[in-house]
Amino acid sequence: MITFNDNDFEEKIKNEPISIIQFSASWCSPCKALSPVLDKLSNDYEGKASFYYADVEEGGINTGSAMGIRGVPSTICFKRGVEVDRMVGFPGEAKVKEFLDKNI
Repeated sequence: MITFNDNDFEEKIKNEPISIIQFSASWCSPCKALSPVLDKLSNDYEGKASFYYADVEEGGINTGSAMGIRGVPSTICFKRGVEVDRMVGFPGEAKVKEFLDKNI
């Protein structure tokens, strides 16, 4: 997964066919559990989608706020910068894969 910062939204997310961003925080236990799962699954979707990790208290604070992130982890699928789906929390690897299969 690529570390996301707010500038990436204009420079990358709006231009990519499909982007997955995990909005998280360093202190969040479910975020820590989700990150390696998304990292592993990102290999399965290589070439089909770009995967990003955005810390809502650091580099992704403005984008997280603009996206209405109220709880972490929140994973959002974007198509050319437009949100198409959102998953809040960490429902387990099978549900994460289901979310990705539905949107990629």
